[in-house]
Amino acid sequence: MKTVKTRCLGVIAMGAILLLPATLALAQTGNGSDVPAEVVERGRYIALTSGCNDCHTPNYSIAEGQVPEELWLTGDVLGWHGPWGTTYAPNLRLLAAKMDKQQWVEMTHSLRARPPMPWFNLNEMTAEDAGALYHYIRSFESLGEPAPAYLPPGETPPLPYVDFVLQ
Repeated sequence: MKTVKTRCLGVIAMGAILLLPATLALAQTGNGSDVPAEVVERGRYIALTSGCNDCHTPNYSIAEGQVPEELWLTGDVLGWHGPWGTTYAPNLRLLAAKMDKQQWVEMTHSLRARPPMPWFNLNEMTAEDAGALYHYIRSFESLGEPAPAYLPPGETPPLPYVDFVLQ
């Protein structure tokens, strides 16, 4: 009886050891999904080179991109004030957490947003790239806090904000 128990425990322990690398790789992709690490890395590359961080990461442009990755895509309190009102770059982690991949891809292809969001560029992103971006955003453990809410025209936003003056 002891031999059978010992063998069972040995088999279980060996299985756990063999599965450990795969478990760690899956943990790195976030949410326990089976997304390959290369897809998440592709999403990181897209976020980095498509300018997502420029607005959706606090102080990213001011710090010349030298912001810890733990803060990437958490939104910003910098307002963008113009004739449309005042917009704030939302926390993309919170946004992605409310969607599945298909909903995210559909959003990237149909979004119409207030300035300065270049939604027309986002609409051109391939479904594959939008999906990779989604998986990268979902790979973060911490979601962060919401960005401030949109303010309608005529309301003066709190500092800091960029004022677009059209002449």
